[in-house]
Amino acid sequence: MLLEVRDLHVEFRTRDGVAKAVNGVTYAVDEGETLAVLGESGSGKSVTAQAVMGILDTPPGKITGGEILFQGKDLLTFKEEERRKVRGAQMAMIFQDALSSLNPVLSVGDQLGEMFTVHRGMSRKDARTKAIELMDRVRIPAAAQRVRDYPHQFSGGMRQRIMIAMALALEPALIIADEPTTALDVTVQAQVMDLLAELRRELNMGLILITHDLGVVADVADRIAVMYAGRIIESAPVHDIYKAPAHPYTKGLLESIPRLDQKGRELYAIKGLPPNLMHIPPGCAFNPRCPMAQDICRTDVPPLYEVDSADGVRRSACFFWKETLDAHDH
Repeated sequence: MLLEVRDLHVEFRTRDGVAKAVNGVTYAVDEGETLAVLGESGSGKSVTAQAVMGILDTPPGKITGGEILFQGKDLLTFKEEERRKVRGAQMAMIFQDALSSLNPVLSVGDQLGEMFTVHRGMSRKDARTKAIELMDRVRIPAAAQRVRDYPHQFSGGMRQRIMIAMALALEPALIIADEPTTALDVTVQAQVMDLLAELRRELNMGLILITHDLGVVADVADRIAVMYAGRIIESAPVHDIYKAPAHPYTKGLLESIPRLDQKGRELYAIKGLPPNLMHIPPGCAFNPRCPMAQDICRTDVPPLYEVDSADGVRRSACFFWKETLDAHDH
């Protein structure tokens, strides 16, 4: 297994109290596999990824438990110097806002080339050649002419391609893409997702795709993990989720995707707001918003039940997962 996150806990200590951002997350991704991590803002998706990458703001963030095994070694036991060698070379991250992630006063060629001068000890000339190759690889037109351009001279979609090129530079085994298509229009979103899928196949790398949009991952992901209030509440092969979700929250997310066959109808929305992470409700965190909630949901935290699946193991943290599946079938 390429990456295994086991029972990870992360909290943020603030003046107002302790926010429990990640509460026992467990997931795994293998070589050549894409895992999509889904959920609303504040569900703990990005914080989990930052903990994996070793870029969590500490303080106020603090990992309070769990293991992060990368190629069999627990990254949480590494010193910062060792983590830095892993970061970029063996695992890389694509951030959601390319403009604020790129340095505005350096040309894109210099920023791409830096990966090779710092990690591979290349000369500036050789690094520039590599930068052009990378820009070609992510399909930036006229790469040799544009290598001297600055980030503001590129469109949003092209900047995102540059971010992908930076992540790919050293051909890492794992890439984490954090909302890589958020600020892009639908056509460019599809192009960026196709590019990521193609590069993943070509390099046989693991890909963790963080998003709040179920529509984006349908054709790209192998498996989906759905997060809510810092926990994974459903995980399954991608086809199982779309065919019949086994958690009311996943069902709500699916029903809120606009569909062509529902033209003119009001779009479904999950009622209420995600919980305050300083005051997560007792029992199942989703119970105040759940149409199926019963007394047990308000007192007991549901375990991740193993659900029967044609495509492999799937799990649901819902006492009434069978009823949820039945309701979808009917």
